Amino acid sequence: MRLFRMRYLLLGSCLFILGSCSSVYKNLKPATGDINYIEKFKPNFTLALYKAEIEVTSHHLSGLLFIKTLPDSSVRIVFANEMGPKLFDFEFKPTGEFKVYYIVKQMDKGPVIKTLKKDFELILLRGRNAKTAYLLRDDKSLYYVFPKTKGTYCYITDLAGTQLTTMQISSPYKPVVQAIMKNYTNGIPDTIGITHKNFNFTIALKRLER
Repeated sequence: MRLFRMRYLLLGSCLFILGSCSSVYKNLKPATGDINYIEKFKPNFTLALYKAEIEVTSHHLSGLLFIKTLPDSSVRIVFANEMGPKLFDFEFKPTGEFKVYYIVKQMDKGPVIKTLKKDFELILLRGRNAKTAYLLRDDKSLYYVFPKTKGTYCYITDLAGTQLTTMQISSPYKPVVQAIMKNYTNGIPDTIGITHKNFNFTIALKRLER
């Protein structure tokens, strides 16, 4: 069983690296280690408030973003303008279910909701399956790779595994979404940034002290 799993991981690594000769991942090599080690970087959003700036194509939205972990481990994310009205209200349940309680009419489009879901899923370190995951490396970084039905979630640390440098949603060729979280205090990052590479969609969050 162990030999079969090792062969599977190596095959997955090859598929990820060799998807194209022009892939930015083509020089990565299989690595060994505990795939669950990435859990140490999972943010502890007991209750966090952020100043938010969101660019969606030609629209600029600003306001306050609340992230709260509920008693059942669900995570609620509410974005409102500074005058009070909500722009969206989402919940990620521990079962994997994603619930939209509300979204403003201008953003109530399937692709927009799907994109926001994936973006927040990435930074919450949710939606990962350790059974199909594997590790890659180059000379400077470790890549914790979690294949999805469409695209791959990739968490990149330094070789020592002490710092989470980048998070990506990737195609076989290149990252299509890149995100950062930094300056943690009590498990909550001070700064979060999400950038889409194929179109103008960015999220910038700066934590506010309550």
